Amino acid sequence: MMLSAPAAGVLVLLAWIHPGHALYFHIGETEKKCFIEEIPDETMVIGKYRTQLWDKQTSSFLPATPGLGMHVEIKDPETKIILSRQYGSDGRFTFTSHTPGEHQICLHSNSTKIALFAGGKLKVHLDIQVGEHTNNYPEIAAKDKLTELQLRVRQLLDQVEQIQKEQNYQRYREERFRTTSESTNQRVLWWSIAQTLILLVTGIWQMKHLKSFFEAKKLV
Repeated sequence: MMLSAPAAGVLVLLAWIHPGHALYFHIGETEKKCFIEEIPDETMVIGKYRTQLWDKQTSSFLPATPGLGMHVEIKDPETKIILSRQYGSDGRFTFTSHTPGEHQICLHSNSTKIALFAGGKLKVHLDIQVGEHTNNYPEIAAKDKLTELQLRVRQLLDQVEQIQKEQNYQRYREERFRTTSESTNQRVLWWSIAQTLILLVTGIWQMKHLKSFFEAKKLV
């Protein structure tokens, strides 16, 4: 089946928008793990995590102790803290971006309990969902009593809105890159002019110095 150019473009954009990602990492005492997420403005982000403790006797990971705490800290592109909260061994955090750009998501644990129960080793499973992928559509359909067609239309509208946000973010990045490039080119130009002036001044000084030297030696 052949697709028109606009339809193909929409499919490419839908495929390009990341639905989120799941990962896991190990964390030790007094250790902090940070991740960078590029997020458009006015976009909701939901993060879910669960922890496992390392058991020395069985050499395997076990469900974390309920008393174990994880601290989550979120910083916007201007390094302003927009979320800083203590959670349990399993948790869910939510925030909405108000500035487009790179957001820093940091997690660190209750290090004393890691040392006590796990020998300083903890495994954290982290799942981050961005934009319209944070919506629970079965729940929305049940709450608003939507038919399958209405729910599909709702999903498409949310996807289009997310595409617009991503496009606006890309324009924002291009504008910042262009401004940075222009500023760099201007600095290079002024540095080249400064180098030329320094060379001219040095050449003139050398000529005057040589002239004075030759006159003192009565060579001219």
